Order: sequence, then structure tokens, then C-alpha cells
Amino acid sequence: MSPLALVSVSDKKNIIPFCKELVEQFNYKILSSGGTAKHLIEAKIPVIKVSDFTNSPEILGGRVKTLHPKIHGGILAKRTDEVHKKDIEDNNLELIDLVVVNLYPFKKTVDQGAKWEDAIENIDIGGPSMIRSAAKNHKDVSVLVDPSQYENFIEESKKGELKNSYKAKLALAAFQHTADYDAAISNWIREEKDLPSSKYIESYPLIKTLRYGENPHQKAFWYGLSNMGWNSAEQLQGKDLSYNNLLDLESALSTVLEFGYAEKNELTTHMFASVILKHNNPCGASISHSASKAFLNALECDSVSAFGGIVAFNSNVDSETAIHLKDIFLECVVAPSFDDEALEILKVKKNLRILKFSKDQLPKKNQNSTKSIMGGLLVQDTDDSEEKTENWISVTNEKPSYQTNLDLNFAWKICKHVKSNAIVIVKDQKTIGIGAGQMNRVGAAKIALKASGRSCYGAVLASDGFFPFADTVELANEYGIKAIIQPGGSIRDQEGIDMCNSKGISMVFTQQRHFLH
Repeated sequence: MSPLALVSVSDKKNIIPFCKELVEQFNYKILSSGGTAKHLIEAKIPVIKVSDFTNSPEILGGRVKTLHPKIHGGILAKRTDEVHKKDIEDNNLELIDLVVVNLYPFKKTVDQGAKWEDAIENIDIGGPSMIRSAAKNHKDVSVLVDPSQYENFIEESKKGELKNSYKAKLALAAFQHTADYDAAISNWIREEKDLPSSKYIESYPLIKTLRYGENPHQKAFWYGLSNMGWNSAEQLQGKDLSYNNLLDLESALSTVLEFGYAEKNELTTHMFASVILKHNNPCGASISHSASKAFLNALECDSVSAFGGIVAFNSNVDSETAIHLKDIFLECVVAPSFDDEALEILKVKKNLRILKFSKDQLPKKNQNSTKSIMGGLLVQDTDDSEEKTENWISVTNEKPSYQTNLDLNFAWKICKHVKSNAIVIVKDQKTIGIGAGQMNRVGAAKIALKASGRSCYGAVLASDGFFPFADTVELANEYGIKAIIQPGGSIRDQEGIDMCNSKGISMVFTQQRHFLH
């Protein structure tokens, strides 16, 4: 008896040559419905229509086509089960050996801004039911959910009877396919209707198996979306991205984008930003009148730590900037664009990873931030809300000047991306010292101030959290700091304010904390 394949696909890529091979090489009969049946018939492929097979018409405008005992009985029947054998005979069921189904393009429909009613009609019901039935009964039925599987299925079929391990692999892909589909629908309803959810549901396809994780003995995998984020970035040269590269790139880009993208036709003084990052912490940052100057200023902060680091720009990289970049060892450079001359210069650093990441590739705002813990996930809003400077309060007798306010604003933006406890010293729109990830705040201040040295005189200091004591203010004064920005909120705030007043230091409270763990 000829094997029977049920074919119902939204994505019709390669379905005609695949079905021709099924019929001509393996003597399959093709069972199909709706648009797929029409598509195959036009290609001169013999088709049994589902409505003829079930002796039931398509109803409800096509909503009900394959939801029928003859379809699901033929898929779910166990070939060696005596009870199933009797039901097959009593109900005149014909066994279905292969299910080839992919689903209505729900994600594509909603991404294009479809109205609620149109999106609802693109929720596939029959398709997932057939896929899940076939995947459940994968010992007896093969299931294909993606055109990329067709060629391999043909090759495996040529070897003879399909192995159970291969069928299990197909079943896994099938259940992941329907899980991804259900996650997309669930998240869309939650977002559209602004409803709370008792479950955190995300589904990301595997992009790549990485060479290793943070260390060579750790396995690592990269999952994500294909149309946005790092998977959509264009890598112009260099080795494959590593686990650590991706973490550092994320931090570097999010830091530099505190200053927005500098569009070529809108550039003004101090629109160009550059951030150098190492081990997930900025080790230098600046904004200036050109990309090359911004980079050189950032490099001045800590040229030792910059070795083997990541550099991010918010503007085009030109040849002048490229000349400076090629003079030091770097892992990655990311920018919205690169001049051809710049790429030619950087070619000499063949292992340098160069990535083009434009504004259009940014994920939408208000995404969740997730961290794994034993047995679960911690989920929070990303810390990307627009800073409301109108909520900032000058709490000392000495008020910051216009230029000092510019430095305070810059320092606060960078401090947000430094691991807590974080202290950032800034002068003339560039970092001159950074203290990151210390167990106490005065310890972070000592590192940042010592790194800044004599340059500290007249500089500003930013702290990601409040001062529990006045000791950090006292230390800052010893180095000549003229202004401090911090969240405020300590029960001993007044001690810090009094210390500032006695030393002639201005202090601003942002009333918003930016811890980063």
C-alpha cells in the first residue's frame, strides 16, 4: 500500500519539488486542502482533497478543514496496538505516515501592524493540532514543520526505514515549533490588552552553538530573534563572536546609546560618543566634536584596560578614527556605519570583529531583563527609562554651573552602566577615572580618584547609589572634586550635604538609583 502524506503549508517554499519527489521516488499519495491543494494541483501533482478524504466539507470560512476523526485517527493510530487496529478497521481509517505542516504567519501578521480581528484569523488551529498529533505518535508518523527539513528527509528516506532517533528529532522540532507559535500569540494578547500574566513565556530559536561560554570548560548557546538585536547586526569582518564578546557588546552599545545615534545630517558639537568597555564595565567614555576625538579621549581614561576591549560608537567610523583603532589590540568595534576607507584600514587587523548595528536593529523599548537563578528566572523592566532631569535637586549652597551640569549629566549616564558599587569621575565630557564593582562605596571612590590623580581637580563625581556616610565626600574633596551627583535617600544625607557646604562642593540628588549587578 502506498504511504500517505498530509501536506498543508502556509510557507510553500520548495513544497512542489519536495512533493514531486515523494510521489515519484517513494510512491506517496498526497492529501491536502485549501490553498496548498490548489498550489500542488496547478503543478500537476496528484492530490486527494481533505474534504473528499473525510467526506466532510470545509466549513466556517475555512476555520474547520482538518479537525476530523479520519484525519487525527489516521495520524494518532498506533500501528501495533490491538485496540487501535480494531478501531482503524471499524472506522475505516486510512493511516497517515507523514505530516508536512507549517502554520499561518501569525508573527509576520502582527509585526505588520494587523488589526485585532485580522490577527485573530491568523491564529492557526488545525495546523498545530496535526503537528502535535504527529509528534506525539512520532514512532509511527514523521512530521516536518520547516522547508529546511525537506532535503534531509528525502536523504534519510533513501536509506530505508527511518530510524526512531531521527523521528524523535523531528518530533522535538515540531513541539518547539508549536511552543514558539503559542508563545507569540500569548505575548501578543498580553501586550495588546495590557493584561497581567501568571507565566513568563518567551520562545527564542537557536541562533548558534558557541565555541564555549565564559570559560573553555562551559558549553554555550546563543538563542534570539532573527530580525532584531545582535543576530541582525552585520558582521563586516573578524572571527565568530564569542559568549563574552556578546555580553560586552551589549554593555558597550547600551552605554554609548545613552547619547543617541548621531545622524550624519544632524551632527553638532558633542554629538559623537565613544565607549571602551572591558569585562562588562566601561573603562573609558567621551563625547566630543568628532568620533576620533571621542575615542582618543575615552582611551586616555585607562589605556591599559582598553587592551583587548570592545569599542562602541554612536556615529559613523571614518578613516581618521580607523587609524587610531588599528594601533591597539581590540576584540570588537561596533558602530552604525563605517566608511569604505575605514574598513580598508582595519582590514590589517583580520581578527578584529567589526559590527554594523543601526538604529533599525534595536529591539523595541520596555523589554524585560532576565537573569537565571537556581530553579528559575528573575525578570524586571530594563533600566532604560528616560532620565527626568527636572526631578534633580541641587541640595547644597554651591550650585553647579552650566558647564559643570554638562559633566554631571555625562557622568550620570556612564555611571548607570558601571557595576555597583560604581563611582565615575568626569572632566570636560570624558571619564578620567572609574571605580566598579566594589563591596563598599568609598572603596570604589578610592579606585576612581586614584586613577584620575591630579586630573581630578575641578572634575565631577557620580555615584550610582547614595552615600551611607560622608567619608566619600571627604575623600572627593581631598582630590579637588567640585561637584557630586548621586541619588540621595540615605538617612545620613544631611551629613554629606553639610560636608559639601563646608568644602564648597555642589551636590545634586537625582532621586533615582541605577544599581547594576
